[in-house]
Parts: sequence; C-alpha cells; structure tokens
Amino acid sequence: MRNSHIWHSALLMITAALWGFSFVAQRAGMEYVGPYTFNGVRFVLGVLSLIPLYYLNKRNKKEDLDVKDSKGIFTKGLFLGSVLFVAASLQQLGMQYTSAANGGFITSLYVVLVPFFLFFLKQKISILVWIGALFALVGLYLLSFTDGLHLAWGDMLVLFSAVFWAIHVILIGRYANIGSVILLSIIQFSTTAVLSLIVAFIIETPQWHSISEAYIPIIYGGVVSVGIAYTLQVFAQKRVPSEQSAIILSFESAFAMLGGWLLLSEVVGVRSLVGAAFMLVGVILSQIKLKKI
Repeated sequence: MRNSHIWHSALLMITAALWGFSFVAQRAGMEYVGPYTFNGVRFVLGVLSLIPLYYLNKRNKKEDLDVKDSKGIFTKGLFLGSVLFVAASLQQLGMQYTSAANGGFITSLYVVLVPFFLFFLKQKISILVWIGALFALVGLYLLSFTDGLHLAWGDMLVLFSAVFWAIHVILIGRYANIGSVILLSIIQFSTTAVLSLIVAFIIETPQWHSISEAYIPIIYGGVVSVGIAYTLQVFAQKRVPSEQSAIILSFESAFAMLGGWLLLSEVVGVRSLVGAAFMLVGVILSQIKLKKI
C-alpha cells in the first residue's frame, strides 16, 4: 500500500512537470491566438487523444459500465469541467491586469487552500502537511518575486481562480475512484472545451490560419498537458489525498522555471534555486507518515 502511494505520488510529480513545461507552450501559442481559442482547441485535442484509449479499454472490457454508473460519471464530469473552466477563465481575466509573477504566486495559493478547505470539511490534516504546504508557499514566493509583492486589482480575480483550482483538486480526490477515469476525463475536457469555444466566438475571432501557426504549442497543450497530465492527475489521486496532491502539483512552478531555462534561455538565479529547494522539502514533508507512539 505504501509503495502504491509512492508510485501515485510520482505520477503527480510527472503531472506537475508536464504542466510546468506547458507554460512555455502557452506563452508561445498566445502569440497567434486568444486565450479562450487556445484553451478551447487544446481541450478538444485532449478529448480526441483519449477517445481511442477509451474504446480500446472498452473493447477489452475494462470500461464495462452500467447505465447508472455512466450517468454518475457524466454528471461529475460536467461539474468538474465547469469548475475547471471557471478557474482557467478567472485566472486569464486577472492576468490581464497583474504581473506574471503575481498571477503565478496567487494561483499557487491553492497549495494552502486545499488543506484549509478540507479542515473546515472536518477532515483531519497532518501537521507535516501543514508544514509542507508552508514550505511550498515560501518556495513559490522565492520563485515568483524578485522585487516584492505588489498587489493590483486584477490579483483579486486570480485569487478567486485559486479558490476554484483548490475546489477542482478536492473534487478530483472525491471522484478519482469512480468507475472510469478515462470517461470522466473525456466528459470533463469536453465541457471545458465547449464553454471555452463559446466564449472565444463571442469575444475573440478564432481563425484557422492563426490556429495552424500555433499547432506545436496547441498539440503539446492538448495532447500532453490536457490528455495525459490531467488524466494522470485523476488516476494518481486515487491513492494520494487531496492536501498532499496540492503540494506535489504546486511543483509545476519549479518545472516552469526549468522549461524557461532549457527552452527560452531564461536566466535562473540563486533565489529561484532556493525556492525550488524549499518546494522540494515541502513535498517530502507532506509525504511523511507520523507514527503513533
């Protein structure tokens, strides 16, 4: 059981890495298309990448669900997709009026919001999880800021998005043991894609030639960041509690720093490396089980 926990924690770290490198893809993709168009198309690709796997599993009778189970998965998938859409939309709106450093740090506040919400839901949280979350928060601050924290009114929108990211992590933890992880992911991504595209056609002007010019970032964002990473998250949270998952997933900021250094030749200073070290300590602390004497 302990080995299973470690394995699923490793899957969450892989998820964080895939999400971290997706920041590079998103920055590149935004040069050609609007944020809602980018999100809509990449979530469509995420769905398309999972459909063959779903039918392959169904053919091998690994997706043999009755009508009641299918309805339950459909309802939960719609809810998850709606929460995911709201989180991403609030984040994007807020990012128009604040700095990337502020936005990244405030979004990552879900690392402490998740155990905070679970505590008020009467769930017992280990003291080491609280300490680990604080270490991760300090690390995120060191990674994000060089000149201190300067709040803008757009930060409030990003803070609301962090609340929904925290809710999404908690819901994934509650729904992870549902009958079909792949079907749940497909419905979740389809919901987010449809809502994103509706908004895109209302406030943006999606054009095929612009989408085709951003095909590499969109393919990575769709197949890898959405299709693979979000599905790994659901699968991994079958064994890793939500409060620990949030700390591990927050490590995406460190991987984003690594991606910027490797792919965009961004300078990485000592402060950033110390921040990444703090986050790693936080992840390790959150995984330790206290034994009763």
